[in-house]
Amino acid sequence: MLFGALLIVTQSIAQDKIHWMTIEEAQEAVKKEPKKILIDVYTDWCGPCKMMMKNTFTNPGIVSYINKNYYAVKFNAEGPDPVTFKGHTFQNQNYDPNRRGRNGTHDFTKGIAPVNGKIAYPTIVYMDEDLNIISPVQGYLQPQQIEPLLHFVVEDLYKTDNFEEYQKTFQSEL
Repeated sequence: MLFGALLIVTQSIAQDKIHWMTIEEAQEAVKKEPKKILIDVYTDWCGPCKMMMKNTFTNPGIVSYINKNYYAVKFNAEGPDPVTFKGHTFQNQNYDPNRRGRNGTHDFTKGIAPVNGKIAYPTIVYMDEDLNIISPVQGYLQPQQIEPLLHFVVEDLYKTDNFEEYQKTFQSEL
């Protein structure tokens, strides 16, 4: 009986986390089962990134919705590892392994995360099932702020509706 209870608790804990993957894994997954892709573009030194991970990406309603409707990618915007996306390899040519704090910006970050030519952290990049960028959204978002965005993208309303208008009638499930 104890083993069964432990198994249920372990399964519950595992379901309370977002199933993060690499961009390469997401590209393969979307071929088998099309879903939207959400990329959390973060840095190790970014306070709002840490807050978003702690407060937003642990909210049970947000975790459940993302796991069900998205392939979630965690991407270190200043990391050293090469990334292959749509057959093109992106590097971080200015990465310095001896540097503390801010580091060189990865070319993949430069390709997917700018808003009006500027990069900020955190940035959540939404992509469609064909790996096209829908929109990067910069800044820390609380669960109640990201929830309508998640639905707006999954329901393809970004193709026809205005987000500000949509937000006025959005019914939260949190």
